[in-house]
Amino acid sequence: MIHWEAHACLPLHPQASFAPIERFREAGVHYVSVNIGMDMNPLSQVMQTIAGFRASIAAQPDCFIQACGVKDIERAQAQGKIAIGFDLEGAMPLLEQPDMVALYQSLGVRQIHLAYNRNNSVAGGCHDVEQGLTPLGHEVVQAINAAGVLMDCSHTGRRCSLDIMAASGQPVIFSHANPLALVEHGRNITDEQIRACAATGGVVCVSGVSFFLGNAWPTAVDVARHAAYVANLVGVEHAGIGLDISFRQPELNDNPPDNYDPSYWWPRSAGYNRALQPSTYTPLETWQVLGQALQDTGMTAAEAALVMGGNMMRVAGQVWA
Repeated sequence: MIHWEAHACLPLHPQASFAPIERFREAGVHYVSVNIGMDMNPLSQVMQTIAGFRASIAAQPDCFIQACGVKDIERAQAQGKIAIGFDLEGAMPLLEQPDMVALYQSLGVRQIHLAYNRNNSVAGGCHDVEQGLTPLGHEVVQAINAAGVLMDCSHTGRRCSLDIMAASGQPVIFSHANPLALVEHGRNITDEQIRACAATGGVVCVSGVSFFLGNAWPTAVDVARHAAYVANLVGVEHAGIGLDISFRQPELNDNPPDNYDPSYWWPRSAGYNRALQPSTYTPLETWQVLGQALQDTGMTAAEAALVMGGNMMRVAGQVWA
């Protein structure tokens, strides 16, 4: 039973502590996808982050394995370690060059989505004027498929996500997204999007973020309820977990340089007001009680195991191969 955490965030800084990843290992997680950059982060910051993260993984071989394929995740489970892959949130760090996808893949990036909340030259974001996948975006989707990278639709606009799922020749995932039917928020996804994801053979991994779960102090029960909604709508084989916990380390400044404006990327009009109501997350230790919480929704133990990792292992086994 592989436990797969589809998205987590450390500070985007080469000196970020990997202590939170060790906590995932202690909580029984066997694979975690760690963010290495978003649309607002310049290439210089993204590359410094990748270099620092790779060095941290290599420096602790007794705990961490840089994941190239599912065999590395199985090896991590067998050896009591945790396998780590990277994810890129948005196409802007590709510099409008589809060939950059293969470069990122060679550096450890195992999943990519194309727009972080806002529109760009490749794709449309979920907090912007509706925009579909552009001609360049079609080239990027093809490059992601060809490189054996997971095609992710988190943070992407409704119309654009449907375009991506129609264009992809491989299963598509939402690494951290929740059903709009349960909580009205622009980051959450419609039943149409969930069904389209399942039709590709993909997985919707529900997040543990308070705004998207509809609870200021969310727990495993909230995560399980959202996962059960996906499972009941399209089948348990299409539900997964991506808690999206952001591990802040105040001593590190990982803000993008120059004219970075958080209110642009997380607009108040979309329901964000971090000054008054900062986001909270389900505790990392949610992983230790999630199996039972999923079974309390009516799933069997075998079905809960699929949601906690089996489904993402199946998709990664196909795409990464």
